[in-house]
Amino acid sequence: MTKNIFLTGAPSSGKTTVIKKVIAALKITLKGFYTEEERVEGRRIGFMMHSLDGQKGYLAHQDIQSEFHIRRYGVSLPNIENIAIPAIAPAPGYLIILDEIGKMECFSPKFREAALAALDSPNPVLGTITLGGTDFIQEVKNRSDLEIFEVTPENRDALPEIVINLLTTTD
Repeated sequence: MTKNIFLTGAPSSGKTTVIKKVIAALKITLKGFYTEEERVEGRRIGFMMHSLDGQKGYLAHQDIQSEFHIRRYGVSLPNIENIAIPAIAPAPGYLIILDEIGKMECFSPKFREAALAALDSPNPVLGTITLGGTDFIQEVKNRSDLEIFEVTPENRDALPEIVINLLTTTD
């Protein structure tokens, strides 16, 4: 089994959609979180984190007042640290879903530590990672125990099956 599989790609390329299809198809124990855009009248207003144990909260929103911003979105470090971090804590027998290692999440040093703890654990990790990124993001991408697929319009429909096969095939 491939230890850590990550998807990358342009914004709105379908990374989270691939993750959600894999989550729906797998019959193994999962923990972690995924992030979705929130739109009102077709306009994106924020990003909502959903943990697989049912918690949710804004990762970022246009109305959040924060010292950390990406464009017009204030980033919620408390939600990152109270929802995402516990969701990706290693535990025996789980596949960890980590959607995503991106600029917003990486404003939290505690999140960066938690992401490395998940990657260093015996647990396999399925995640997404921003296309560009900071030094930390580049370090993660350069890990030898990580396989990265770029999501494109041409491959996004085939990727869920590819990822499922990698996660369920033993060496």
